[in-house]
Amino acid sequence: MLKIIGISLVGIVGIVVIVLALAATRPDTFRVQRTTSIQATPEKIFPHINDLRRFSVWSPYDKKDPAMQRTYSGAASGKGAAYAWEGNGEVGKGRMEIAESAAPAKVTIKLDFIKPFEAHNMVDFTLIPQGDATEVTWSMQGPAPYLARIMHLFFDMDKMVGKDFEVGLADLKVLAEK
Repeated sequence: MLKIIGISLVGIVGIVVIVLALAATRPDTFRVQRTTSIQATPEKIFPHINDLRRFSVWSPYDKKDPAMQRTYSGAASGKGAAYAWEGNGEVGKGRMEIAESAAPAKVTIKLDFIKPFEAHNMVDFTLIPQGDATEVTWSMQGPAPYLARIMHLFFDMDKMVGKDFEVGLADLKVLAEK
């Protein structure tokens, strides 16, 4: 009996060592990015991104918790505009602030999650004219500490967050093409 327990324990330790070793080989940063084409000018799209009060109209995260508490501070829009939220388990708690605003081409947001886990990331929205349409890219990048790299072995962040970006960009497209 002790021999079976010993073999099982060695097997479990071996699996843990393999998982930890694999996590150590993963990149220490991550990036998620999605792009869509919107039949509107950058000037028409930009205000929906640059004003965080308007951002909540098309953000997929606001739809995940319509009862979420929101607090706006700083500038009305553009650099310095800030938005804090506290919601259910799907959206958690955090804060974002526009760090850079270059009309009508780019908005950079500093994104700080507090719950369900702490994370500090940067989000970029870029708008590139393409004839009578605009290519809009939503990206998020940040550090991947060791614990996050272990989680990334089991959860595909690109698929999880990327799906949200796709939904948000689709809603932004509908809004901007009206």
